[in-house]
Amino acid sequence: MKLSDYIVSYLVEKKIALVFGYIGGAITHIVDSITRSSSLQYVQVYHEQTAAIAAEGVSRNSSSIGVAIATSGPGATNLITGIADAYFDSIPTLFITGQVNTYEYKYSKPIRQQGFQETDIVSIVKPITKYAKMIDRPEIIRYELDKAIYLANHGRKGPVLLDIPMDIQRSEIDINNLKKFAFKKDIQKIGRNKINHIIKLLNNAKRPMILCGGGIISSDAKEELLSFADKYELPVAVTLMGKGAFPEDNKNFVGFIGSYGNRCANMILANSDLLISIGARLDTRQTGTSLKSFIRSGKIIRIDIDKNELLYHRLKNVFKLLIDAKQFLQIMNNNNKIRMNNILNWIDYIKGIKNNFSQEKEVSLNIPNKLPYQIIKLLSDFSSSNQIFTIDIGQNQMFSAQMLKIKKGQKFFTSGGMAPMGYALPIAIGASFANNKSENIFAITGDGGFHIATQSLMLISQYNLPIKVIVLNNQSLGMIVQFQDLYFEKRMGGTTKESGYCVPDIAGISAAYQIKYYQITEAMIQDVPTIKKILTETGPSIIEVILGTNTSVFPKLEVNTPLEDVSPKLDRDELKKSMLIDLY
Repeated sequence: MKLSDYIVSYLVEKKIALVFGYIGGAITHIVDSITRSSSLQYVQVYHEQTAAIAAEGVSRNSSSIGVAIATSGPGATNLITGIADAYFDSIPTLFITGQVNTYEYKYSKPIRQQGFQETDIVSIVKPITKYAKMIDRPEIIRYELDKAIYLANHGRKGPVLLDIPMDIQRSEIDINNLKKFAFKKDIQKIGRNKINHIIKLLNNAKRPMILCGGGIISSDAKEELLSFADKYELPVAVTLMGKGAFPEDNKNFVGFIGSYGNRCANMILANSDLLISIGARLDTRQTGTSLKSFIRSGKIIRIDIDKNELLYHRLKNVFKLLIDAKQFLQIMNNNNKIRMNNILNWIDYIKGIKNNFSQEKEVSLNIPNKLPYQIIKLLSDFSSSNQIFTIDIGQNQMFSAQMLKIKKGQKFFTSGGMAPMGYALPIAIGASFANNKSENIFAITGDGGFHIATQSLMLISQYNLPIKVIVLNNQSLGMIVQFQDLYFEKRMGGTTKESGYCVPDIAGISAAYQIKYYQITEAMIQDVPTIKKILTETGPSIIEVILGTNTSVFPKLEVNTPLEDVSPKLDRDELKKSMLIDLY
């Protein structure tokens, strides 16, 4: 069998149904093999970054691993942003790149390049993959495919890359003599003494709460988390990557925390005497830069599957447990020694804080331009039970994280670690293909992210994907404008029209790609029936929301400030009265 044909049969055997890619000379053998298959769909994209991020969308919205392919040289390097994104956000993905013939490859020769478009992509991506390997012998193809997919899905998940020279792709192999990778049985020690210690801490706590990160979603532990929180009436907050891990209409939900977190959630977390962090990195976007002020009157239990995350961390007073989130929650749910008898006052306190410092009140009292939050609320109100929200980077990301209410059955996909602008459209495309275009998707982006991902619109139009692209247009790079306002004495550089940044004609772009276009202005925001009709009609569309140029995300945590003391700042007496612990 031709090796490229074998790769296709292998992917089909692994129940992989589609591959995103951009064809080029060094990958043509594999593309040809895919297009001759009746079981594997090839989706030709219009930039390799779209292929990479769309592959993440498949992984995030199905049980299958997403796959993206590209040719050597610029094709491979154009995948890098998506590869890094998958690595930092722990998304299992398989990347296959073409390479020049082995007899053209320079190997250890001290020259820059020997073959046309030759690039050592394996060395480039090793720091941002779980595994990267050039396959320069045909007989190892089965072993390397097995190993790559195993590593992508094992432990803390992430991307893998296989680089395959052209002469290897077209070689003939005996599939009966291919060596297989020996899968290791995943045996994880439970650590009974540590579990008993956690139960003791829980039983002694008066103000416990759960913080859930993306690890809950990655380990498919949503139901276990819901059972645990409901059983003991434990308050639950989410990180950015944890949104969607817990239903936000549940009585135990307190909000989204961090540098742009809801004021009520940040304040509740600050007053906790026992924080159970599950699958969250606890980086400074979550804790703030003032680490000494974080959970200063309590203890932290940290649950994580990555031992390095537990070992190399600056937070003190942390009790660490290396375990999968799902396994940990199953143990907790099956334990009959948890009592939680001391938290009634804490529950009453949380109700008051949620009422007094909700995001709705924040918008009403502290935000001059309310339109971004109003449109996000309408998106939430008119979402379907299986709605997927894909969120870009910038102010639109934080408007969405603060205001969207993600309910059970709904999904929230954004980028946390890499945070590349132009993310929302390709991740929406991958998510849509993953479930046969059966789910409604709101792709929320800003004018900057939209411009970067414009070529993705061709796929939405070409395949009639049920994606509504909501462009929050403030004619600027709003997040950096807000940063320049705060720290650079309002000196703008590259962020506004006056400083060199321009926005394209979005209506004209919509017409060019033959996608329906709508415009929503501040004057229309009270016309709820019309907006509902726009948001709920079938088929793809581009909806431009004209925000004006003055947009701000609030609350916002400033540098070297405790998590509860977000801007706009409360009167000191009001803050003190709202806290159960002393002000920092």
